[in-house]
Amino acid sequence: MFTPVSESNQAPPSVTEPNAVSPRTALLSRPALAMATVGLLVALPYALPGKWASRLRLLQPRDDEPARTAPAASDSAAAPVGSVRVAEETADREDMAPPQIVPVSSARTKPPPRPIEDPTDQALHSFFAKLAKVERKDPGAIARILHYGDSLLAVDLVASTLRRQLQDAFGDAGHGWMPIANPTPGYFHADVSRRASSEWMISRVVGPFSPDGLYGLGGFSFIGGSRAAWSRFATPSKGTFGRSVSRFGVQYLAQPGGGDLEVVIDGEQKELISTSAESPKLMSWEKKVPDGEHSFELRVVKGPVRAFGTWMDREVPGVILDSAGIQGARLRFLDQADDAHWAESLKQRSPDLVILEFGLNEAADDFAYPMDRYRETATKVLEQVRAALPEASCLMVSPNDVAIKRGTDLATRPVVPYLVKAQREVSEKAGCAFFDVYQAMGGYGSMATWIRKGLGGPDYTHPTTIGADHIGTWLYRALMERYEAWKAAGGKPRPGDAGVGDADAASASDAPGSDAAP
Repeated sequence: MFTPVSESNQAPPSVTEPNAVSPRTALLSRPALAMATVGLLVALPYALPGKWASRLRLLQPRDDEPARTAPAASDSAAAPVGSVRVAEETADREDMAPPQIVPVSSARTKPPPRPIEDPTDQALHSFFAKLAKVERKDPGAIARILHYGDSLLAVDLVASTLRRQLQDAFGDAGHGWMPIANPTPGYFHADVSRRASSEWMISRVVGPFSPDGLYGLGGFSFIGGSRAAWSRFATPSKGTFGRSVSRFGVQYLAQPGGGDLEVVIDGEQKELISTSAESPKLMSWEKKVPDGEHSFELRVVKGPVRAFGTWMDREVPGVILDSAGIQGARLRFLDQADDAHWAESLKQRSPDLVILEFGLNEAADDFAYPMDRYRETATKVLEQVRAALPEASCLMVSPNDVAIKRGTDLATRPVVPYLVKAQREVSEKAGCAFFDVYQAMGGYGSMATWIRKGLGGPDYTHPTTIGADHIGTWLYRALMERYEAWKAAGGKPRPGDAGVGDADAASASDAPGSDAAP
């Protein structure tokens, strides 16, 4: 439900004050002095560095004891309603591209450190059925994946690894969805050329909010008012992936007073899209071209033009992975969009598998957003996805371990195990599969190990490019393990089939401090 208002705007609960007591009398009473002494003894180990002091700390997070819950924080730091100019021109950034990989089809037989969890054994059935058609090279068979996430996906990490490995194994059906321009500084997509001017105005599900809650598929709404607003998309000039395209698409809003958008194909052929309509309506425009290398330029001829995203697909058997990363997003932010509009956006793209990979920002919130509230809002998002795409498969991916510094040591943020637990519970309730990255990388304290090995970043939160490649590879192998079990069972997996051969790896990665590797 679209409600661009932070929860902090709600009226606070009323509090009844106790009978007045003299501050001096209260502070010098025997109970108060005793409590102060106990508090000093409990707090002392936290002020001292070193592992020996950490052993004396009483308030360590435990799996069977929830940490204290703080009051709810605002959703998007009281972000305003409206739009702002995009912060930078969109340009090709070779320095941000992950290294090209060698063919990895043989890697699908290697087990992941943990299997995908699916108590129903049916959560991935629709996707696997489509993937089997792709593997047989049935004409027109395309397995579509829509991968939502936070900052990791905003630079196409994890998603680019998964896309490359699936396309290497099953066929490249195109790069998929992209925003009109960079929605935030440093935004990036691998294996495609993207350029755009900074003359676009933008609203985002993380703020500033669109007044009508319309953000298209990816959580961004772009408005162009003149020819100064333009975007260009093309197949890359080098590399292995994304070198061909045969269908270019644009998702936009038809509306009263809407302007005209010109599409220039390969610098010559021109098409005009009128966005004028009697009432607002989500629309898609597509153009087919001979399969191969192409460029597509969008330019506002007459404003205003409101557009949400583009895509570059192919009409050959293979896999398309739409990477929809939103920097600063929490899972619940997807519910900032108008429900009917977001549902129509999902239906237009019609993915066979929806992956939801959030949690890094929720981890930074610690317990400022209560776990019961998290379950409630996450459930609503999953319910909307299931309602819009009843035939699609669904997979939730947990966040990696996130660390916090305690003296000279690094420890897991207390909220992380509870966040992962809540995601597992919500996934099971919604009939979605679940992949536990947190335990796959070693569980409690594993980010410290990853940092020492160059897999974790200096912010104690994000993996490095290599670390993200590990996570994407695990996700690929976990899907393939489940897919092979699905095929072995004749397309209807039996309970216990998936992950049978991976008990040792899963058990090892459960142990705190273990170092699972791809």
